[in-house]
Amino acid sequence: MSIDRNPGMALDLDWVSETRVNRSAVERRASTLPGRRTVKSHWQAAWLVRAIQVIDLTTLGGDDTPGNVRRLCAKARNPIRADLADALGITSLGLTTGAVCVYHEMVESAVHALAGTQIPVAAVSAGFPAGLNPLDLRIEEIRRSVAAGAREIDIVISRRHVLTGNWRALYDETRAFREACGTAHLKTILATGELATLRNVYRASLICMMAGADFIKTSTGKETVNATLPVSLVMVRAIRAYQARTGAKVGFKPAGGLRTAKQALDWLILMKEELGDEWLSPTLFRIGASSLLADIERQLEHYLTGAYSASFRHPMQ
Repeated sequence: MSIDRNPGMALDLDWVSETRVNRSAVERRASTLPGRRTVKSHWQAAWLVRAIQVIDLTTLGGDDTPGNVRRLCAKARNPIRADLADALGITSLGLTTGAVCVYHEMVESAVHALAGTQIPVAAVSAGFPAGLNPLDLRIEEIRRSVAAGAREIDIVISRRHVLTGNWRALYDETRAFREACGTAHLKTILATGELATLRNVYRASLICMMAGADFIKTSTGKETVNATLPVSLVMVRAIRAYQARTGAKVGFKPAGGLRTAKQALDWLILMKEELGDEWLSPTLFRIGASSLLADIERQLEHYLTGAYSASFRHPMQ
């Protein structure tokens, strides 16, 4: 399914300034989400398969090499063992992860390893993870990643613009990133753990969408606090409000600290409850993770056999 890209809109500072977030109401709603749906047996297996399809399989280590990126891409092509796929009856689906996410230096290796598939390569860019490089260098890094074959660009915003309320600067910067992406999709990382308040999270979400972001993303995975359900709820409510006003659909990506199949189910439930079934596809929802897939594979094996295998049987790289 193809989703029209978010064209963005003129900066509306009145909308931004009038925004309010009730923290207690957000936390209360978020606390109820995991218990709102009971997903068991074959339904749980189906939801976990869907979770695999929306994973941005990620490696962002200083010790990344072309070899471990190729191994990650091989896992993205075949995310669960063939015997499990056969037993689940999904071999014919051509099951893959949603994308492979790497640093710019590893884009070419990932593109080559994924040749012949529809799996996009996502590059973290724009001075990731701090976002403090000079603007011209951040824009050039985006252009180079796109030229190397990245079809998605995950940029990190300048948190100082949010913390100082410089919304025009955040809008202009994000708009420049969107233009540098060309046909590649732009995912804006808010680094929500460093934005101080939920109101700031909501307002930063609006600004990035106004500037044309195709996705808004919680975290770099490098902050002390990464994806949480309350923060995610605030961001998806901003997506809902933006769609209501503009008609444009914007995707959502939680990242950082999502390691278990149970967490994946919690976030799928959030998307279904708040935005509907359309946001349960990789065109509008991704989970940034490096170790999550291994636990999902273990849970699927338990569903089929009644026993858990050792974690070393499900290597990521």
